[in-house]
This record gives sequence, structure tokens and C-alpha cells, in this order.
Amino acid sequence: MILKVKTNKKKEIIDITEKINEFLEKQNKESGLIFLFALHTTCALTTADLDPGADKDYLIAFEKITPQAKYIHPHNPEHFPDHFLSSVVGTSLFIPFENKNLILGTWQRVILIEFDGPREREIIIKVI
Repeated sequence: MILKVKTNKKKEIIDITEKINEFLEKQNKESGLIFLFALHTTCALTTADLDPGADKDYLIAFEKITPQAKYIHPHNPEHFPDHFLSSVVGTSLFIPFENKNLILGTWQRVILIEFDGPREREIIIKVI
């Protein structure tokens, strides 16, 4: 299955936890692992605490860890930091589920991090 997520800003964090749980509700398996893979090189998937304002804090921190350099990326050198951050954070996740719900810590949410939006992003979902 492919989950489509529309982003609205150049850089943003989108909570996709409920969309994943809705997908699991429709599956035949009660428990197992879910695999998520973003089909893009300028967004990322991870889990995070999304207390109010945390999304903006993450984006500020990502900007701070991006090396300031003269990039030579042939497509668009100014666009290379988006690829870099996608690689650093990662584009895939394995998450356990039980009773057709993700097993997450108290504050954990599954998020898509957009580094080069707005776009429609595609995430492959597989149940194991």
C-alpha cells in the first residue's frame, strides 16, 4: 500500500501516527511489524515527541546541524542540504504493533519530516 501525504510548507513536520493506525485497523493481522519507506530523497521518517512547539524546535535543530558549505550538487547546490538531512534522519522505519495499533512510547509519534516542500509524498507500507 502507498500512503500519500500532502505537505504544505518548505520545511515542516507532519504527524502520520493516526494514518498508520487507520491502515492497521483494516489489516488481517493483529500483531507484527509495520515497515514504512519514503520514496523520496528530501524527506524523512522517524518517531518524535510532539509537545507544542517541538516541531519547530526540530526544524531549528536540523538547520543548525546542516553544514554550511559550497555544495556542488549538479541538480541544484542550494538543494543539497535537503538531501543531506533526509540521509541523516533516514527514510524508513520498522515499528511493532499489537491489537492493530502501533506500540509506541508515551510521547512517541510517527512523523514525516518535509525538507523540500510543499509536495505530495508517498510512503510504502508493508505489514510483516
